[in-house]
Amino acid sequence: MSLLRSARFPAIVLLLAASLGLIVANSAIGPAVDDVMHAYLGIPGVFELSLSHWIKDGLLAVFFFVVAVELQFELTNGQLNSARKALQPAIAAAGGVLVPIAIYVAVAWGSDATNGWPIPTATDIAFALGVLAVFGKGLPSALRVFLLALAILDDIVGIVFIAVLFTADVNVWMLAGAAVAVVAFGVLSRQLGGRGHVAISIVLIGLAIATWVLVLLSGVHATIAGVVLGLAMAQQPALRTRHALEPWVNGIVLPVFAFSAALVVIPAVAPSELSPAFWGVLVALPVGKIVGITVFGWLSLRLGSRGAPPELAFGDLLAAGALGGIGFTVSLLLSELAFADAPALRDQATLGVLAGSVISLILAGGLVSWRAWHHRSKVRDATTEARTA
Repeated sequence: MSLLRSARFPAIVLLLAASLGLIVANSAIGPAVDDVMHAYLGIPGVFELSLSHWIKDGLLAVFFFVVAVELQFELTNGQLNSARKALQPAIAAAGGVLVPIAIYVAVAWGSDATNGWPIPTATDIAFALGVLAVFGKGLPSALRVFLLALAILDDIVGIVFIAVLFTADVNVWMLAGAAVAVVAFGVLSRQLGGRGHVAISIVLIGLAIATWVLVLLSGVHATIAGVVLGLAMAQQPALRTRHALEPWVNGIVLPVFAFSAALVVIPAVAPSELSPAFWGVLVALPVGKIVGITVFGWLSLRLGSRGAPPELAFGDLLAAGALGGIGFTVSLLLSELAFADAPALRDQATLGVLAGSVISLILAGGLVSWRAWHHRSKVRDATTEARTA
């Protein structure tokens, strides 16, 4: 279990799962696996979803619950609990959202792929922190703090996009029922720790399932249920629940989603025949993120105390920008949602996410290694000077 809580291992598992999905989709068993993913499961005539939808709407709701618990903690006790702390990563995050959107729209303008503009806005926090852990020995803690805050703010943007852009024909009564269930969940979670906590836990699980079903039936994307439950739960029980769920999310939920999302047949076409959905994401993730985060981050660091040196050097911001380009999980979900009615565009956008994230991963590995070497050299030089003084 401790391995699945580490920063490095989950990123490796995700990459392997996505690679396996691509290999399977383009193998002889690809069509059979695709049929399985579209098989319907549930209570016939009452409540049925395809296996693919159980993964995207059900399993990912657990992932978003864990994300929301971390967000709740950061907003109240962590790196985003004051306007001063949140300002600089917020400005950098804005650049990391606006510049990729601008690049994607410029590439896809006038085509049927313009709806995919939210796809390159996400940062995969598990991957980014994994690369930082592998290559970043010796980096200042300020860079990790900055990246964590940046990725969390990116998650907020992704959640807003999912809730606002991909909601249609809202059933107000179902949504109202979900709101009642969330309030009951939040109130009851504050009773944990006393007598009868086992019974309370069982009721909380029932309320969580009811919330998910009601949100799904309301027309709002079901992953939003995980978000509101994570924000509503009392903080200490929420943190304990997150700790218990983390290995399962890292070891099962995210790899299964990565595998299913990467079940894409690589089109046998010339590069010139690929859709703007592919090219837009491919360029916007590595280029848009590194430019947006670096430039806006550099400007944000100039808003500190006058005359005080910035916490992060320009090179550190370049590394953070490259890490931000690893979109992966949320970008894959956004590509599924943006092109839900256009499977060919969805598949090409998915390939763009995978290729763009890999490019960003390679860039980030190089830049993070360079910055880590730079900071270790500074420490060694300072130690040598101190000894010879």
